Amino acid sequence: MAVDFVGIAWRGRPVNIEHEWIAPERRAAPLFVFLHEGLGSLAMWKEFPARLCEALGCRGLVYSRPGYGRSTPRAAEEAWDIDFLHRQADEVLPALLQALAIDAAAEPPWLLGHSDGGSIALLHAARHAVAGVVVLAPHIMVEDLSLASIELARQAYLQTDLRQRLARYHDDPDSAFWGWNRIWLHPPFRHWSIEDEIAAITCPLLAVQGLDDEYGTLAQVRGIARRLPQTRLLELAHCGHSPQRDQEQALIAAIIAFHRDHPPTPDGA
Repeated sequence: MAVDFVGIAWRGRPVNIEHEWIAPERRAAPLFVFLHEGLGSLAMWKEFPARLCEALGCRGLVYSRPGYGRSTPRAAEEAWDIDFLHRQADEVLPALLQALAIDAAAEPPWLLGHSDGGSIALLHAARHAVAGVVVLAPHIMVEDLSLASIELARQAYLQTDLRQRLARYHDDPDSAFWGWNRIWLHPPFRHWSIEDEIAAITCPLLAVQGLDDEYGTLAQVRGIARRLPQTRLLELAHCGHSPQRDQEQALIAAIIAFHRDHPPTPDGA
């Protein structure tokens, strides 16, 4: 399917959201919604969503958040605040689902989120109906390791060809990079945590972390498991911040097993 755009209203202005459907002809199949990382976009997922949906026999929806990919960039004066992940979970994602005529209350989707997208998936699942959640390298708190790597990314953006490389995936790479980088390095954000909020999640949850992740430690996914006993953990050796790239086959196999073990309930949840 070709990439398309849909309009929503957000932050008092119209915003176009780049999105792509995977196997929409599978109308009766479960829907997986893919939520990208802090510097990600629809295109940066590459072939992983299609391969996973094919393996599961599911439908997929992949999109770029405002400020990323081909979606509407941040306004020049727009600075994200500490609640930026909450706003994506509580405002943008519900507006997108509504704009695409997805009745999430009647047929709750599955969410698959990577990094910041994993945090958004957790926040959304704590407040909205979802069938299940898969999170890859999610953040539930801020770690020194994360901040050190994000500072290194800032230096790379200023001193190397990182901006040019990101321009392959974002119409406005400055919008994508600085929106993410500045809020993560904003001193008050050091105290950001969703550890208490995620306790409201009731759906099945698979939490995945690479043992070589430069942006987070096992404290993130094990912190989820301590609060949510339904969590299944997958800790991958020889894997950095992107399990879908570093350990794709192992990840897909684990998601297939997890999805198989949690079939839809009679009410569709």
